[in-house]
Amino acid sequence: MIDTYPEWAGQLARKYLSRTLNQFIIHGNVHDLVPVGPETDKKYLRLKTFMAEEFFGARDIVVFYDRASGIYFRDQDSQRDFSRAVAGQDSFAGTEYAKKLPKDPVRVFSILEQYFRSRLDQNKSIALIIDFAETIVPASDTGSSGTEDRNSLVYLLKWAHDPLFLAADFTTVLLTENRADLNRTLLQNPYSSDVRITLPDEDGRLRFIKAEIDPKRYNEISSVPEKVMAQMTAGLGYLKLKSILSNAVQNGEKITFGSLTKIKKEMIEAEAYGLLEFVNTKGNLDSVAGHKKVKYHLRQAVNALKAGRRDVLPMGYLVCGPVGTGKTFLVTSFSGEVGIPMVKLKNFRSQWQGVTEGNLEKILNLLRAMSPVAVMIDEADAYLGDRAASGDSGVSSRVFSQIATFMSNTENRGRIIWFLMTARPDLMPIDLKRQGRAEEHIALFPPETKEERIELFEAMQKKTGLELSEPYVPAAVLKGNANYSGADMEAALTRAKFRTASEGLDKTTPEILDSVFEDFLPPTYPDEVELQTLTAVAECTSKALLPDRFRKLDRNNVLTRIQELKKQIR
Repeated sequence: MIDTYPEWAGQLARKYLSRTLNQFIIHGNVHDLVPVGPETDKKYLRLKTFMAEEFFGARDIVVFYDRASGIYFRDQDSQRDFSRAVAGQDSFAGTEYAKKLPKDPVRVFSILEQYFRSRLDQNKSIALIIDFAETIVPASDTGSSGTEDRNSLVYLLKWAHDPLFLAADFTTVLLTENRADLNRTLLQNPYSSDVRITLPDEDGRLRFIKAEIDPKRYNEISSVPEKVMAQMTAGLGYLKLKSILSNAVQNGEKITFGSLTKIKKEMIEAEAYGLLEFVNTKGNLDSVAGHKKVKYHLRQAVNALKAGRRDVLPMGYLVCGPVGTGKTFLVTSFSGEVGIPMVKLKNFRSQWQGVTEGNLEKILNLLRAMSPVAVMIDEADAYLGDRAASGDSGVSSRVFSQIATFMSNTENRGRIIWFLMTARPDLMPIDLKRQGRAEEHIALFPPETKEERIELFEAMQKKTGLELSEPYVPAAVLKGNANYSGADMEAALTRAKFRTASEGLDKTTPEILDSVFEDFLPPTYPDEVELQTLTAVAECTSKALLPDRFRKLDRNNVLTRIQELKKQIR
């Protein structure tokens, strides 16, 4: 029978059959459907229905509890038996719970404990399923939690190691999306074990699509082949898939590549509570001006990924260089080149105890399900924190540990590609920059040669939509008297557009361009720019990617100069 269950349910069954545990935390994709039955005849059930009718189908009593609904039972016979037991308790204790049952966990657990003990003495088998467990025993330090939370925790801990409960056929199951949302004492309890329900993989999604829609009907509602749809919906659960298919059937809106991409983006961003954002990747590496050696290096990674050689790819990249050198644009262009989605992590930190870790757990589970995916973290030196961070009850150090552990999981090599971007790589903790995490360190610099400056000018002209009265490159760009970053070039060309409009012209003349570039003074922070440049040189893990003038520098001299600049800037 276990063979017809999903993998997580088989894992749960084996743990229970060991007879050493009776309390389980099921977390992850708990609000989705569960596939049950042989491969040729799958049926899809809600999790609580699966637990009650399939997994615990042979139990005499299956009880459900959550704060909103209170106590309820799988069948009417159990409900009547419980009502009689509560009436007996009322007559003995002088309570009136038979008229109206409480919903708060402490009183509920008190009533249930007496009921459980009486029925276990009669050799009844019992399963208690607690939904939204994070609302019963939320994450918090034991000393700062409320009386109700502490008392609820005591009941659960007691049931997990009580000899009567352990010897009997009794199981407590706590359901929660994020394991980190639960009280840490409960999570660390040796008498409890946790099982994670993952989002469905590609084969699972394909089986669901075939089971949900007849193949002949499918071609009427979708222009995306079944197998391709299964690939494109990575990161979505069965219910989300069902919603997409039902919408096409009920509203006659045929599924296309464009509509499916848009729907998936909206669904995953909503699933992540706005903590994850898809990055628009219209172009590819051809859109990037300059950085010829870096583009060649990244294209080798693209070719390996397209050839299915995930094993040779780095776990992640550290992209550094002075401000305005196009780090973000380069990374998004890589995603467009390889044809995989790119996401950006938004602010997942919260002022509330335990919420930050729960948010991050949700994000990391989604990333795992969405693979292959590229993850972009801008200003990584400030965003990711440090293992030694203090002053917030250890939240920052735990967050750092979660991210670092996830990044180093070799199962994700070539499936989740990290891009950490910063102008100050020296401020990033070594733990994230070491081999096995952000392995490849790429440095970007302003254009070095005349050809690179012209290429950057033409790229920014296209981006800004500047129309010229005739083909022309400003003399300042040709001479290279100033080092223009991409941001500087874009700012100068925007100023030229403004001058053109103010003079009532439709197109920019060479005279206007030369005048603007002669007048334009990029903001100058020479010490800061030199520091950012030299830290990028020192951080780069490939000599071949450095411009000639930096490749020949003595590394010790570079490090000495970096220390001098840090002292000056302070």
